[in-house]
Amino acid sequence: MAGFTTKAIHTPYLKKDVHGSLQMPVYDSVTFEFESAEEIEAAFMGQKPRHAYSRITNPTVEHLEQKIKNVSGALAVVAVSSGMAAIANTVMNIAQKGDNIITTKYVFGNTYSLFEKTLAPWGLETRYADFSKPETIEKLINKNTKAIFFETITNPQLEVVDIKILSSIARKYSILLISDTTLTPIYFFNSKDLGIDIEVISSTKYISGGATSVGGIIIDNGIYDWSKIAKLENDAKKFGPFAFITKLKREVYRNLGSCLSPHNAYLQSIGLETLALRADKSCSNALTIAKSLGKSKRVVKVNYPGLESSPYHLISDKQFSGKFGALLTFELESREKCFSFLNKLKLVRRATNIQDNKTLALHPASTIFCEYSPQLKLEMGVPDTLIRIAVGIEDVEDIIDDIKQALEE
Repeated sequence: MAGFTTKAIHTPYLKKDVHGSLQMPVYDSVTFEFESAEEIEAAFMGQKPRHAYSRITNPTVEHLEQKIKNVSGALAVVAVSSGMAAIANTVMNIAQKGDNIITTKYVFGNTYSLFEKTLAPWGLETRYADFSKPETIEKLINKNTKAIFFETITNPQLEVVDIKILSSIARKYSILLISDTTLTPIYFFNSKDLGIDIEVISSTKYISGGATSVGGIIIDNGIYDWSKIAKLENDAKKFGPFAFITKLKREVYRNLGSCLSPHNAYLQSIGLETLALRADKSCSNALTIAKSLGKSKRVVKVNYPGLESSPYHLISDKQFSGKFGALLTFELESREKCFSFLNKLKLVRRATNIQDNKTLALHPASTIFCEYSPQLKLEMGVPDTLIRIAVGIEDVEDIIDDIKQALEE
């Protein structure tokens, strides 16, 4: 099997289903019984691969992890309860009090909040560089730096960095390169080829199959030497390339209770099978809509890396296999005009999510970034005049007609 969709549909079960079910059943059971005290001891000691308690492992969740591993070629995969859980678990697994990570202020609003309001009091320092100027990253690295964190396409600024440059910096200083790849799904983006060590994904988006369920994915590409991180040094001696995943599963993920529910894992296993079809349609729709918006006299600026006028077009084309995602933004003259546009929409829904089957529109400054000051919003690249469109899979002419009528005075 070579094709993405073929692999997604035909990933075999780790154990044959007793009834021959073609879909992995939903094991909505908290716990699993053992034949003897010796067997349950072996399971808890990690000496025997068995499911004991669904907060730790579950057959339905495990099958989703196997599918992601099969289509991505990763060393190991862990499914978690949300995209934010994927980021939090990853950072807490590799860093500790006194450590720092380097990122940019061009990140998702809740991710910035995680770094500044949740992990900073815990003892983690977050340093912010201008990723359009890679030399600013190296100036921030010191002996306590554990990782560089970035989004492949930033949300909602839609900035795209040259990932090979970030990877070369990470390799030079033996630090980890972590990427939130939610906007560039594994169907058309190979993170391992570009030197990303750990990939975190909100599977709520592309993978869920149309906003059916909340979930997250952590992918270890198996290319980082875990003995380079002090917190994982002993695990690296015991488990080699599986040190990150083993510590995550046996400690951080288990103790934080970040498990994905079996029902959501079932929905996302099915969603993965149609991801390529939906991604092709929504990406094509997004490009058509972006071109249409560019012709409107009421639109001040359109941001979409698929447009040849975008400063990120060439690097996006190179890194994302000729696809540019299903998120675009545009600017109007004022906040009032943004609200007026949103209130006139009839087909496009006023809601927050990405890669729903429906097209969704949002004013980021008053929603996802509402907790931040006007000055910080500008530093984060989120002006009051910005509209975000998360493009769905409807017939594109209908989406464009709705946007055009909403733009009319």
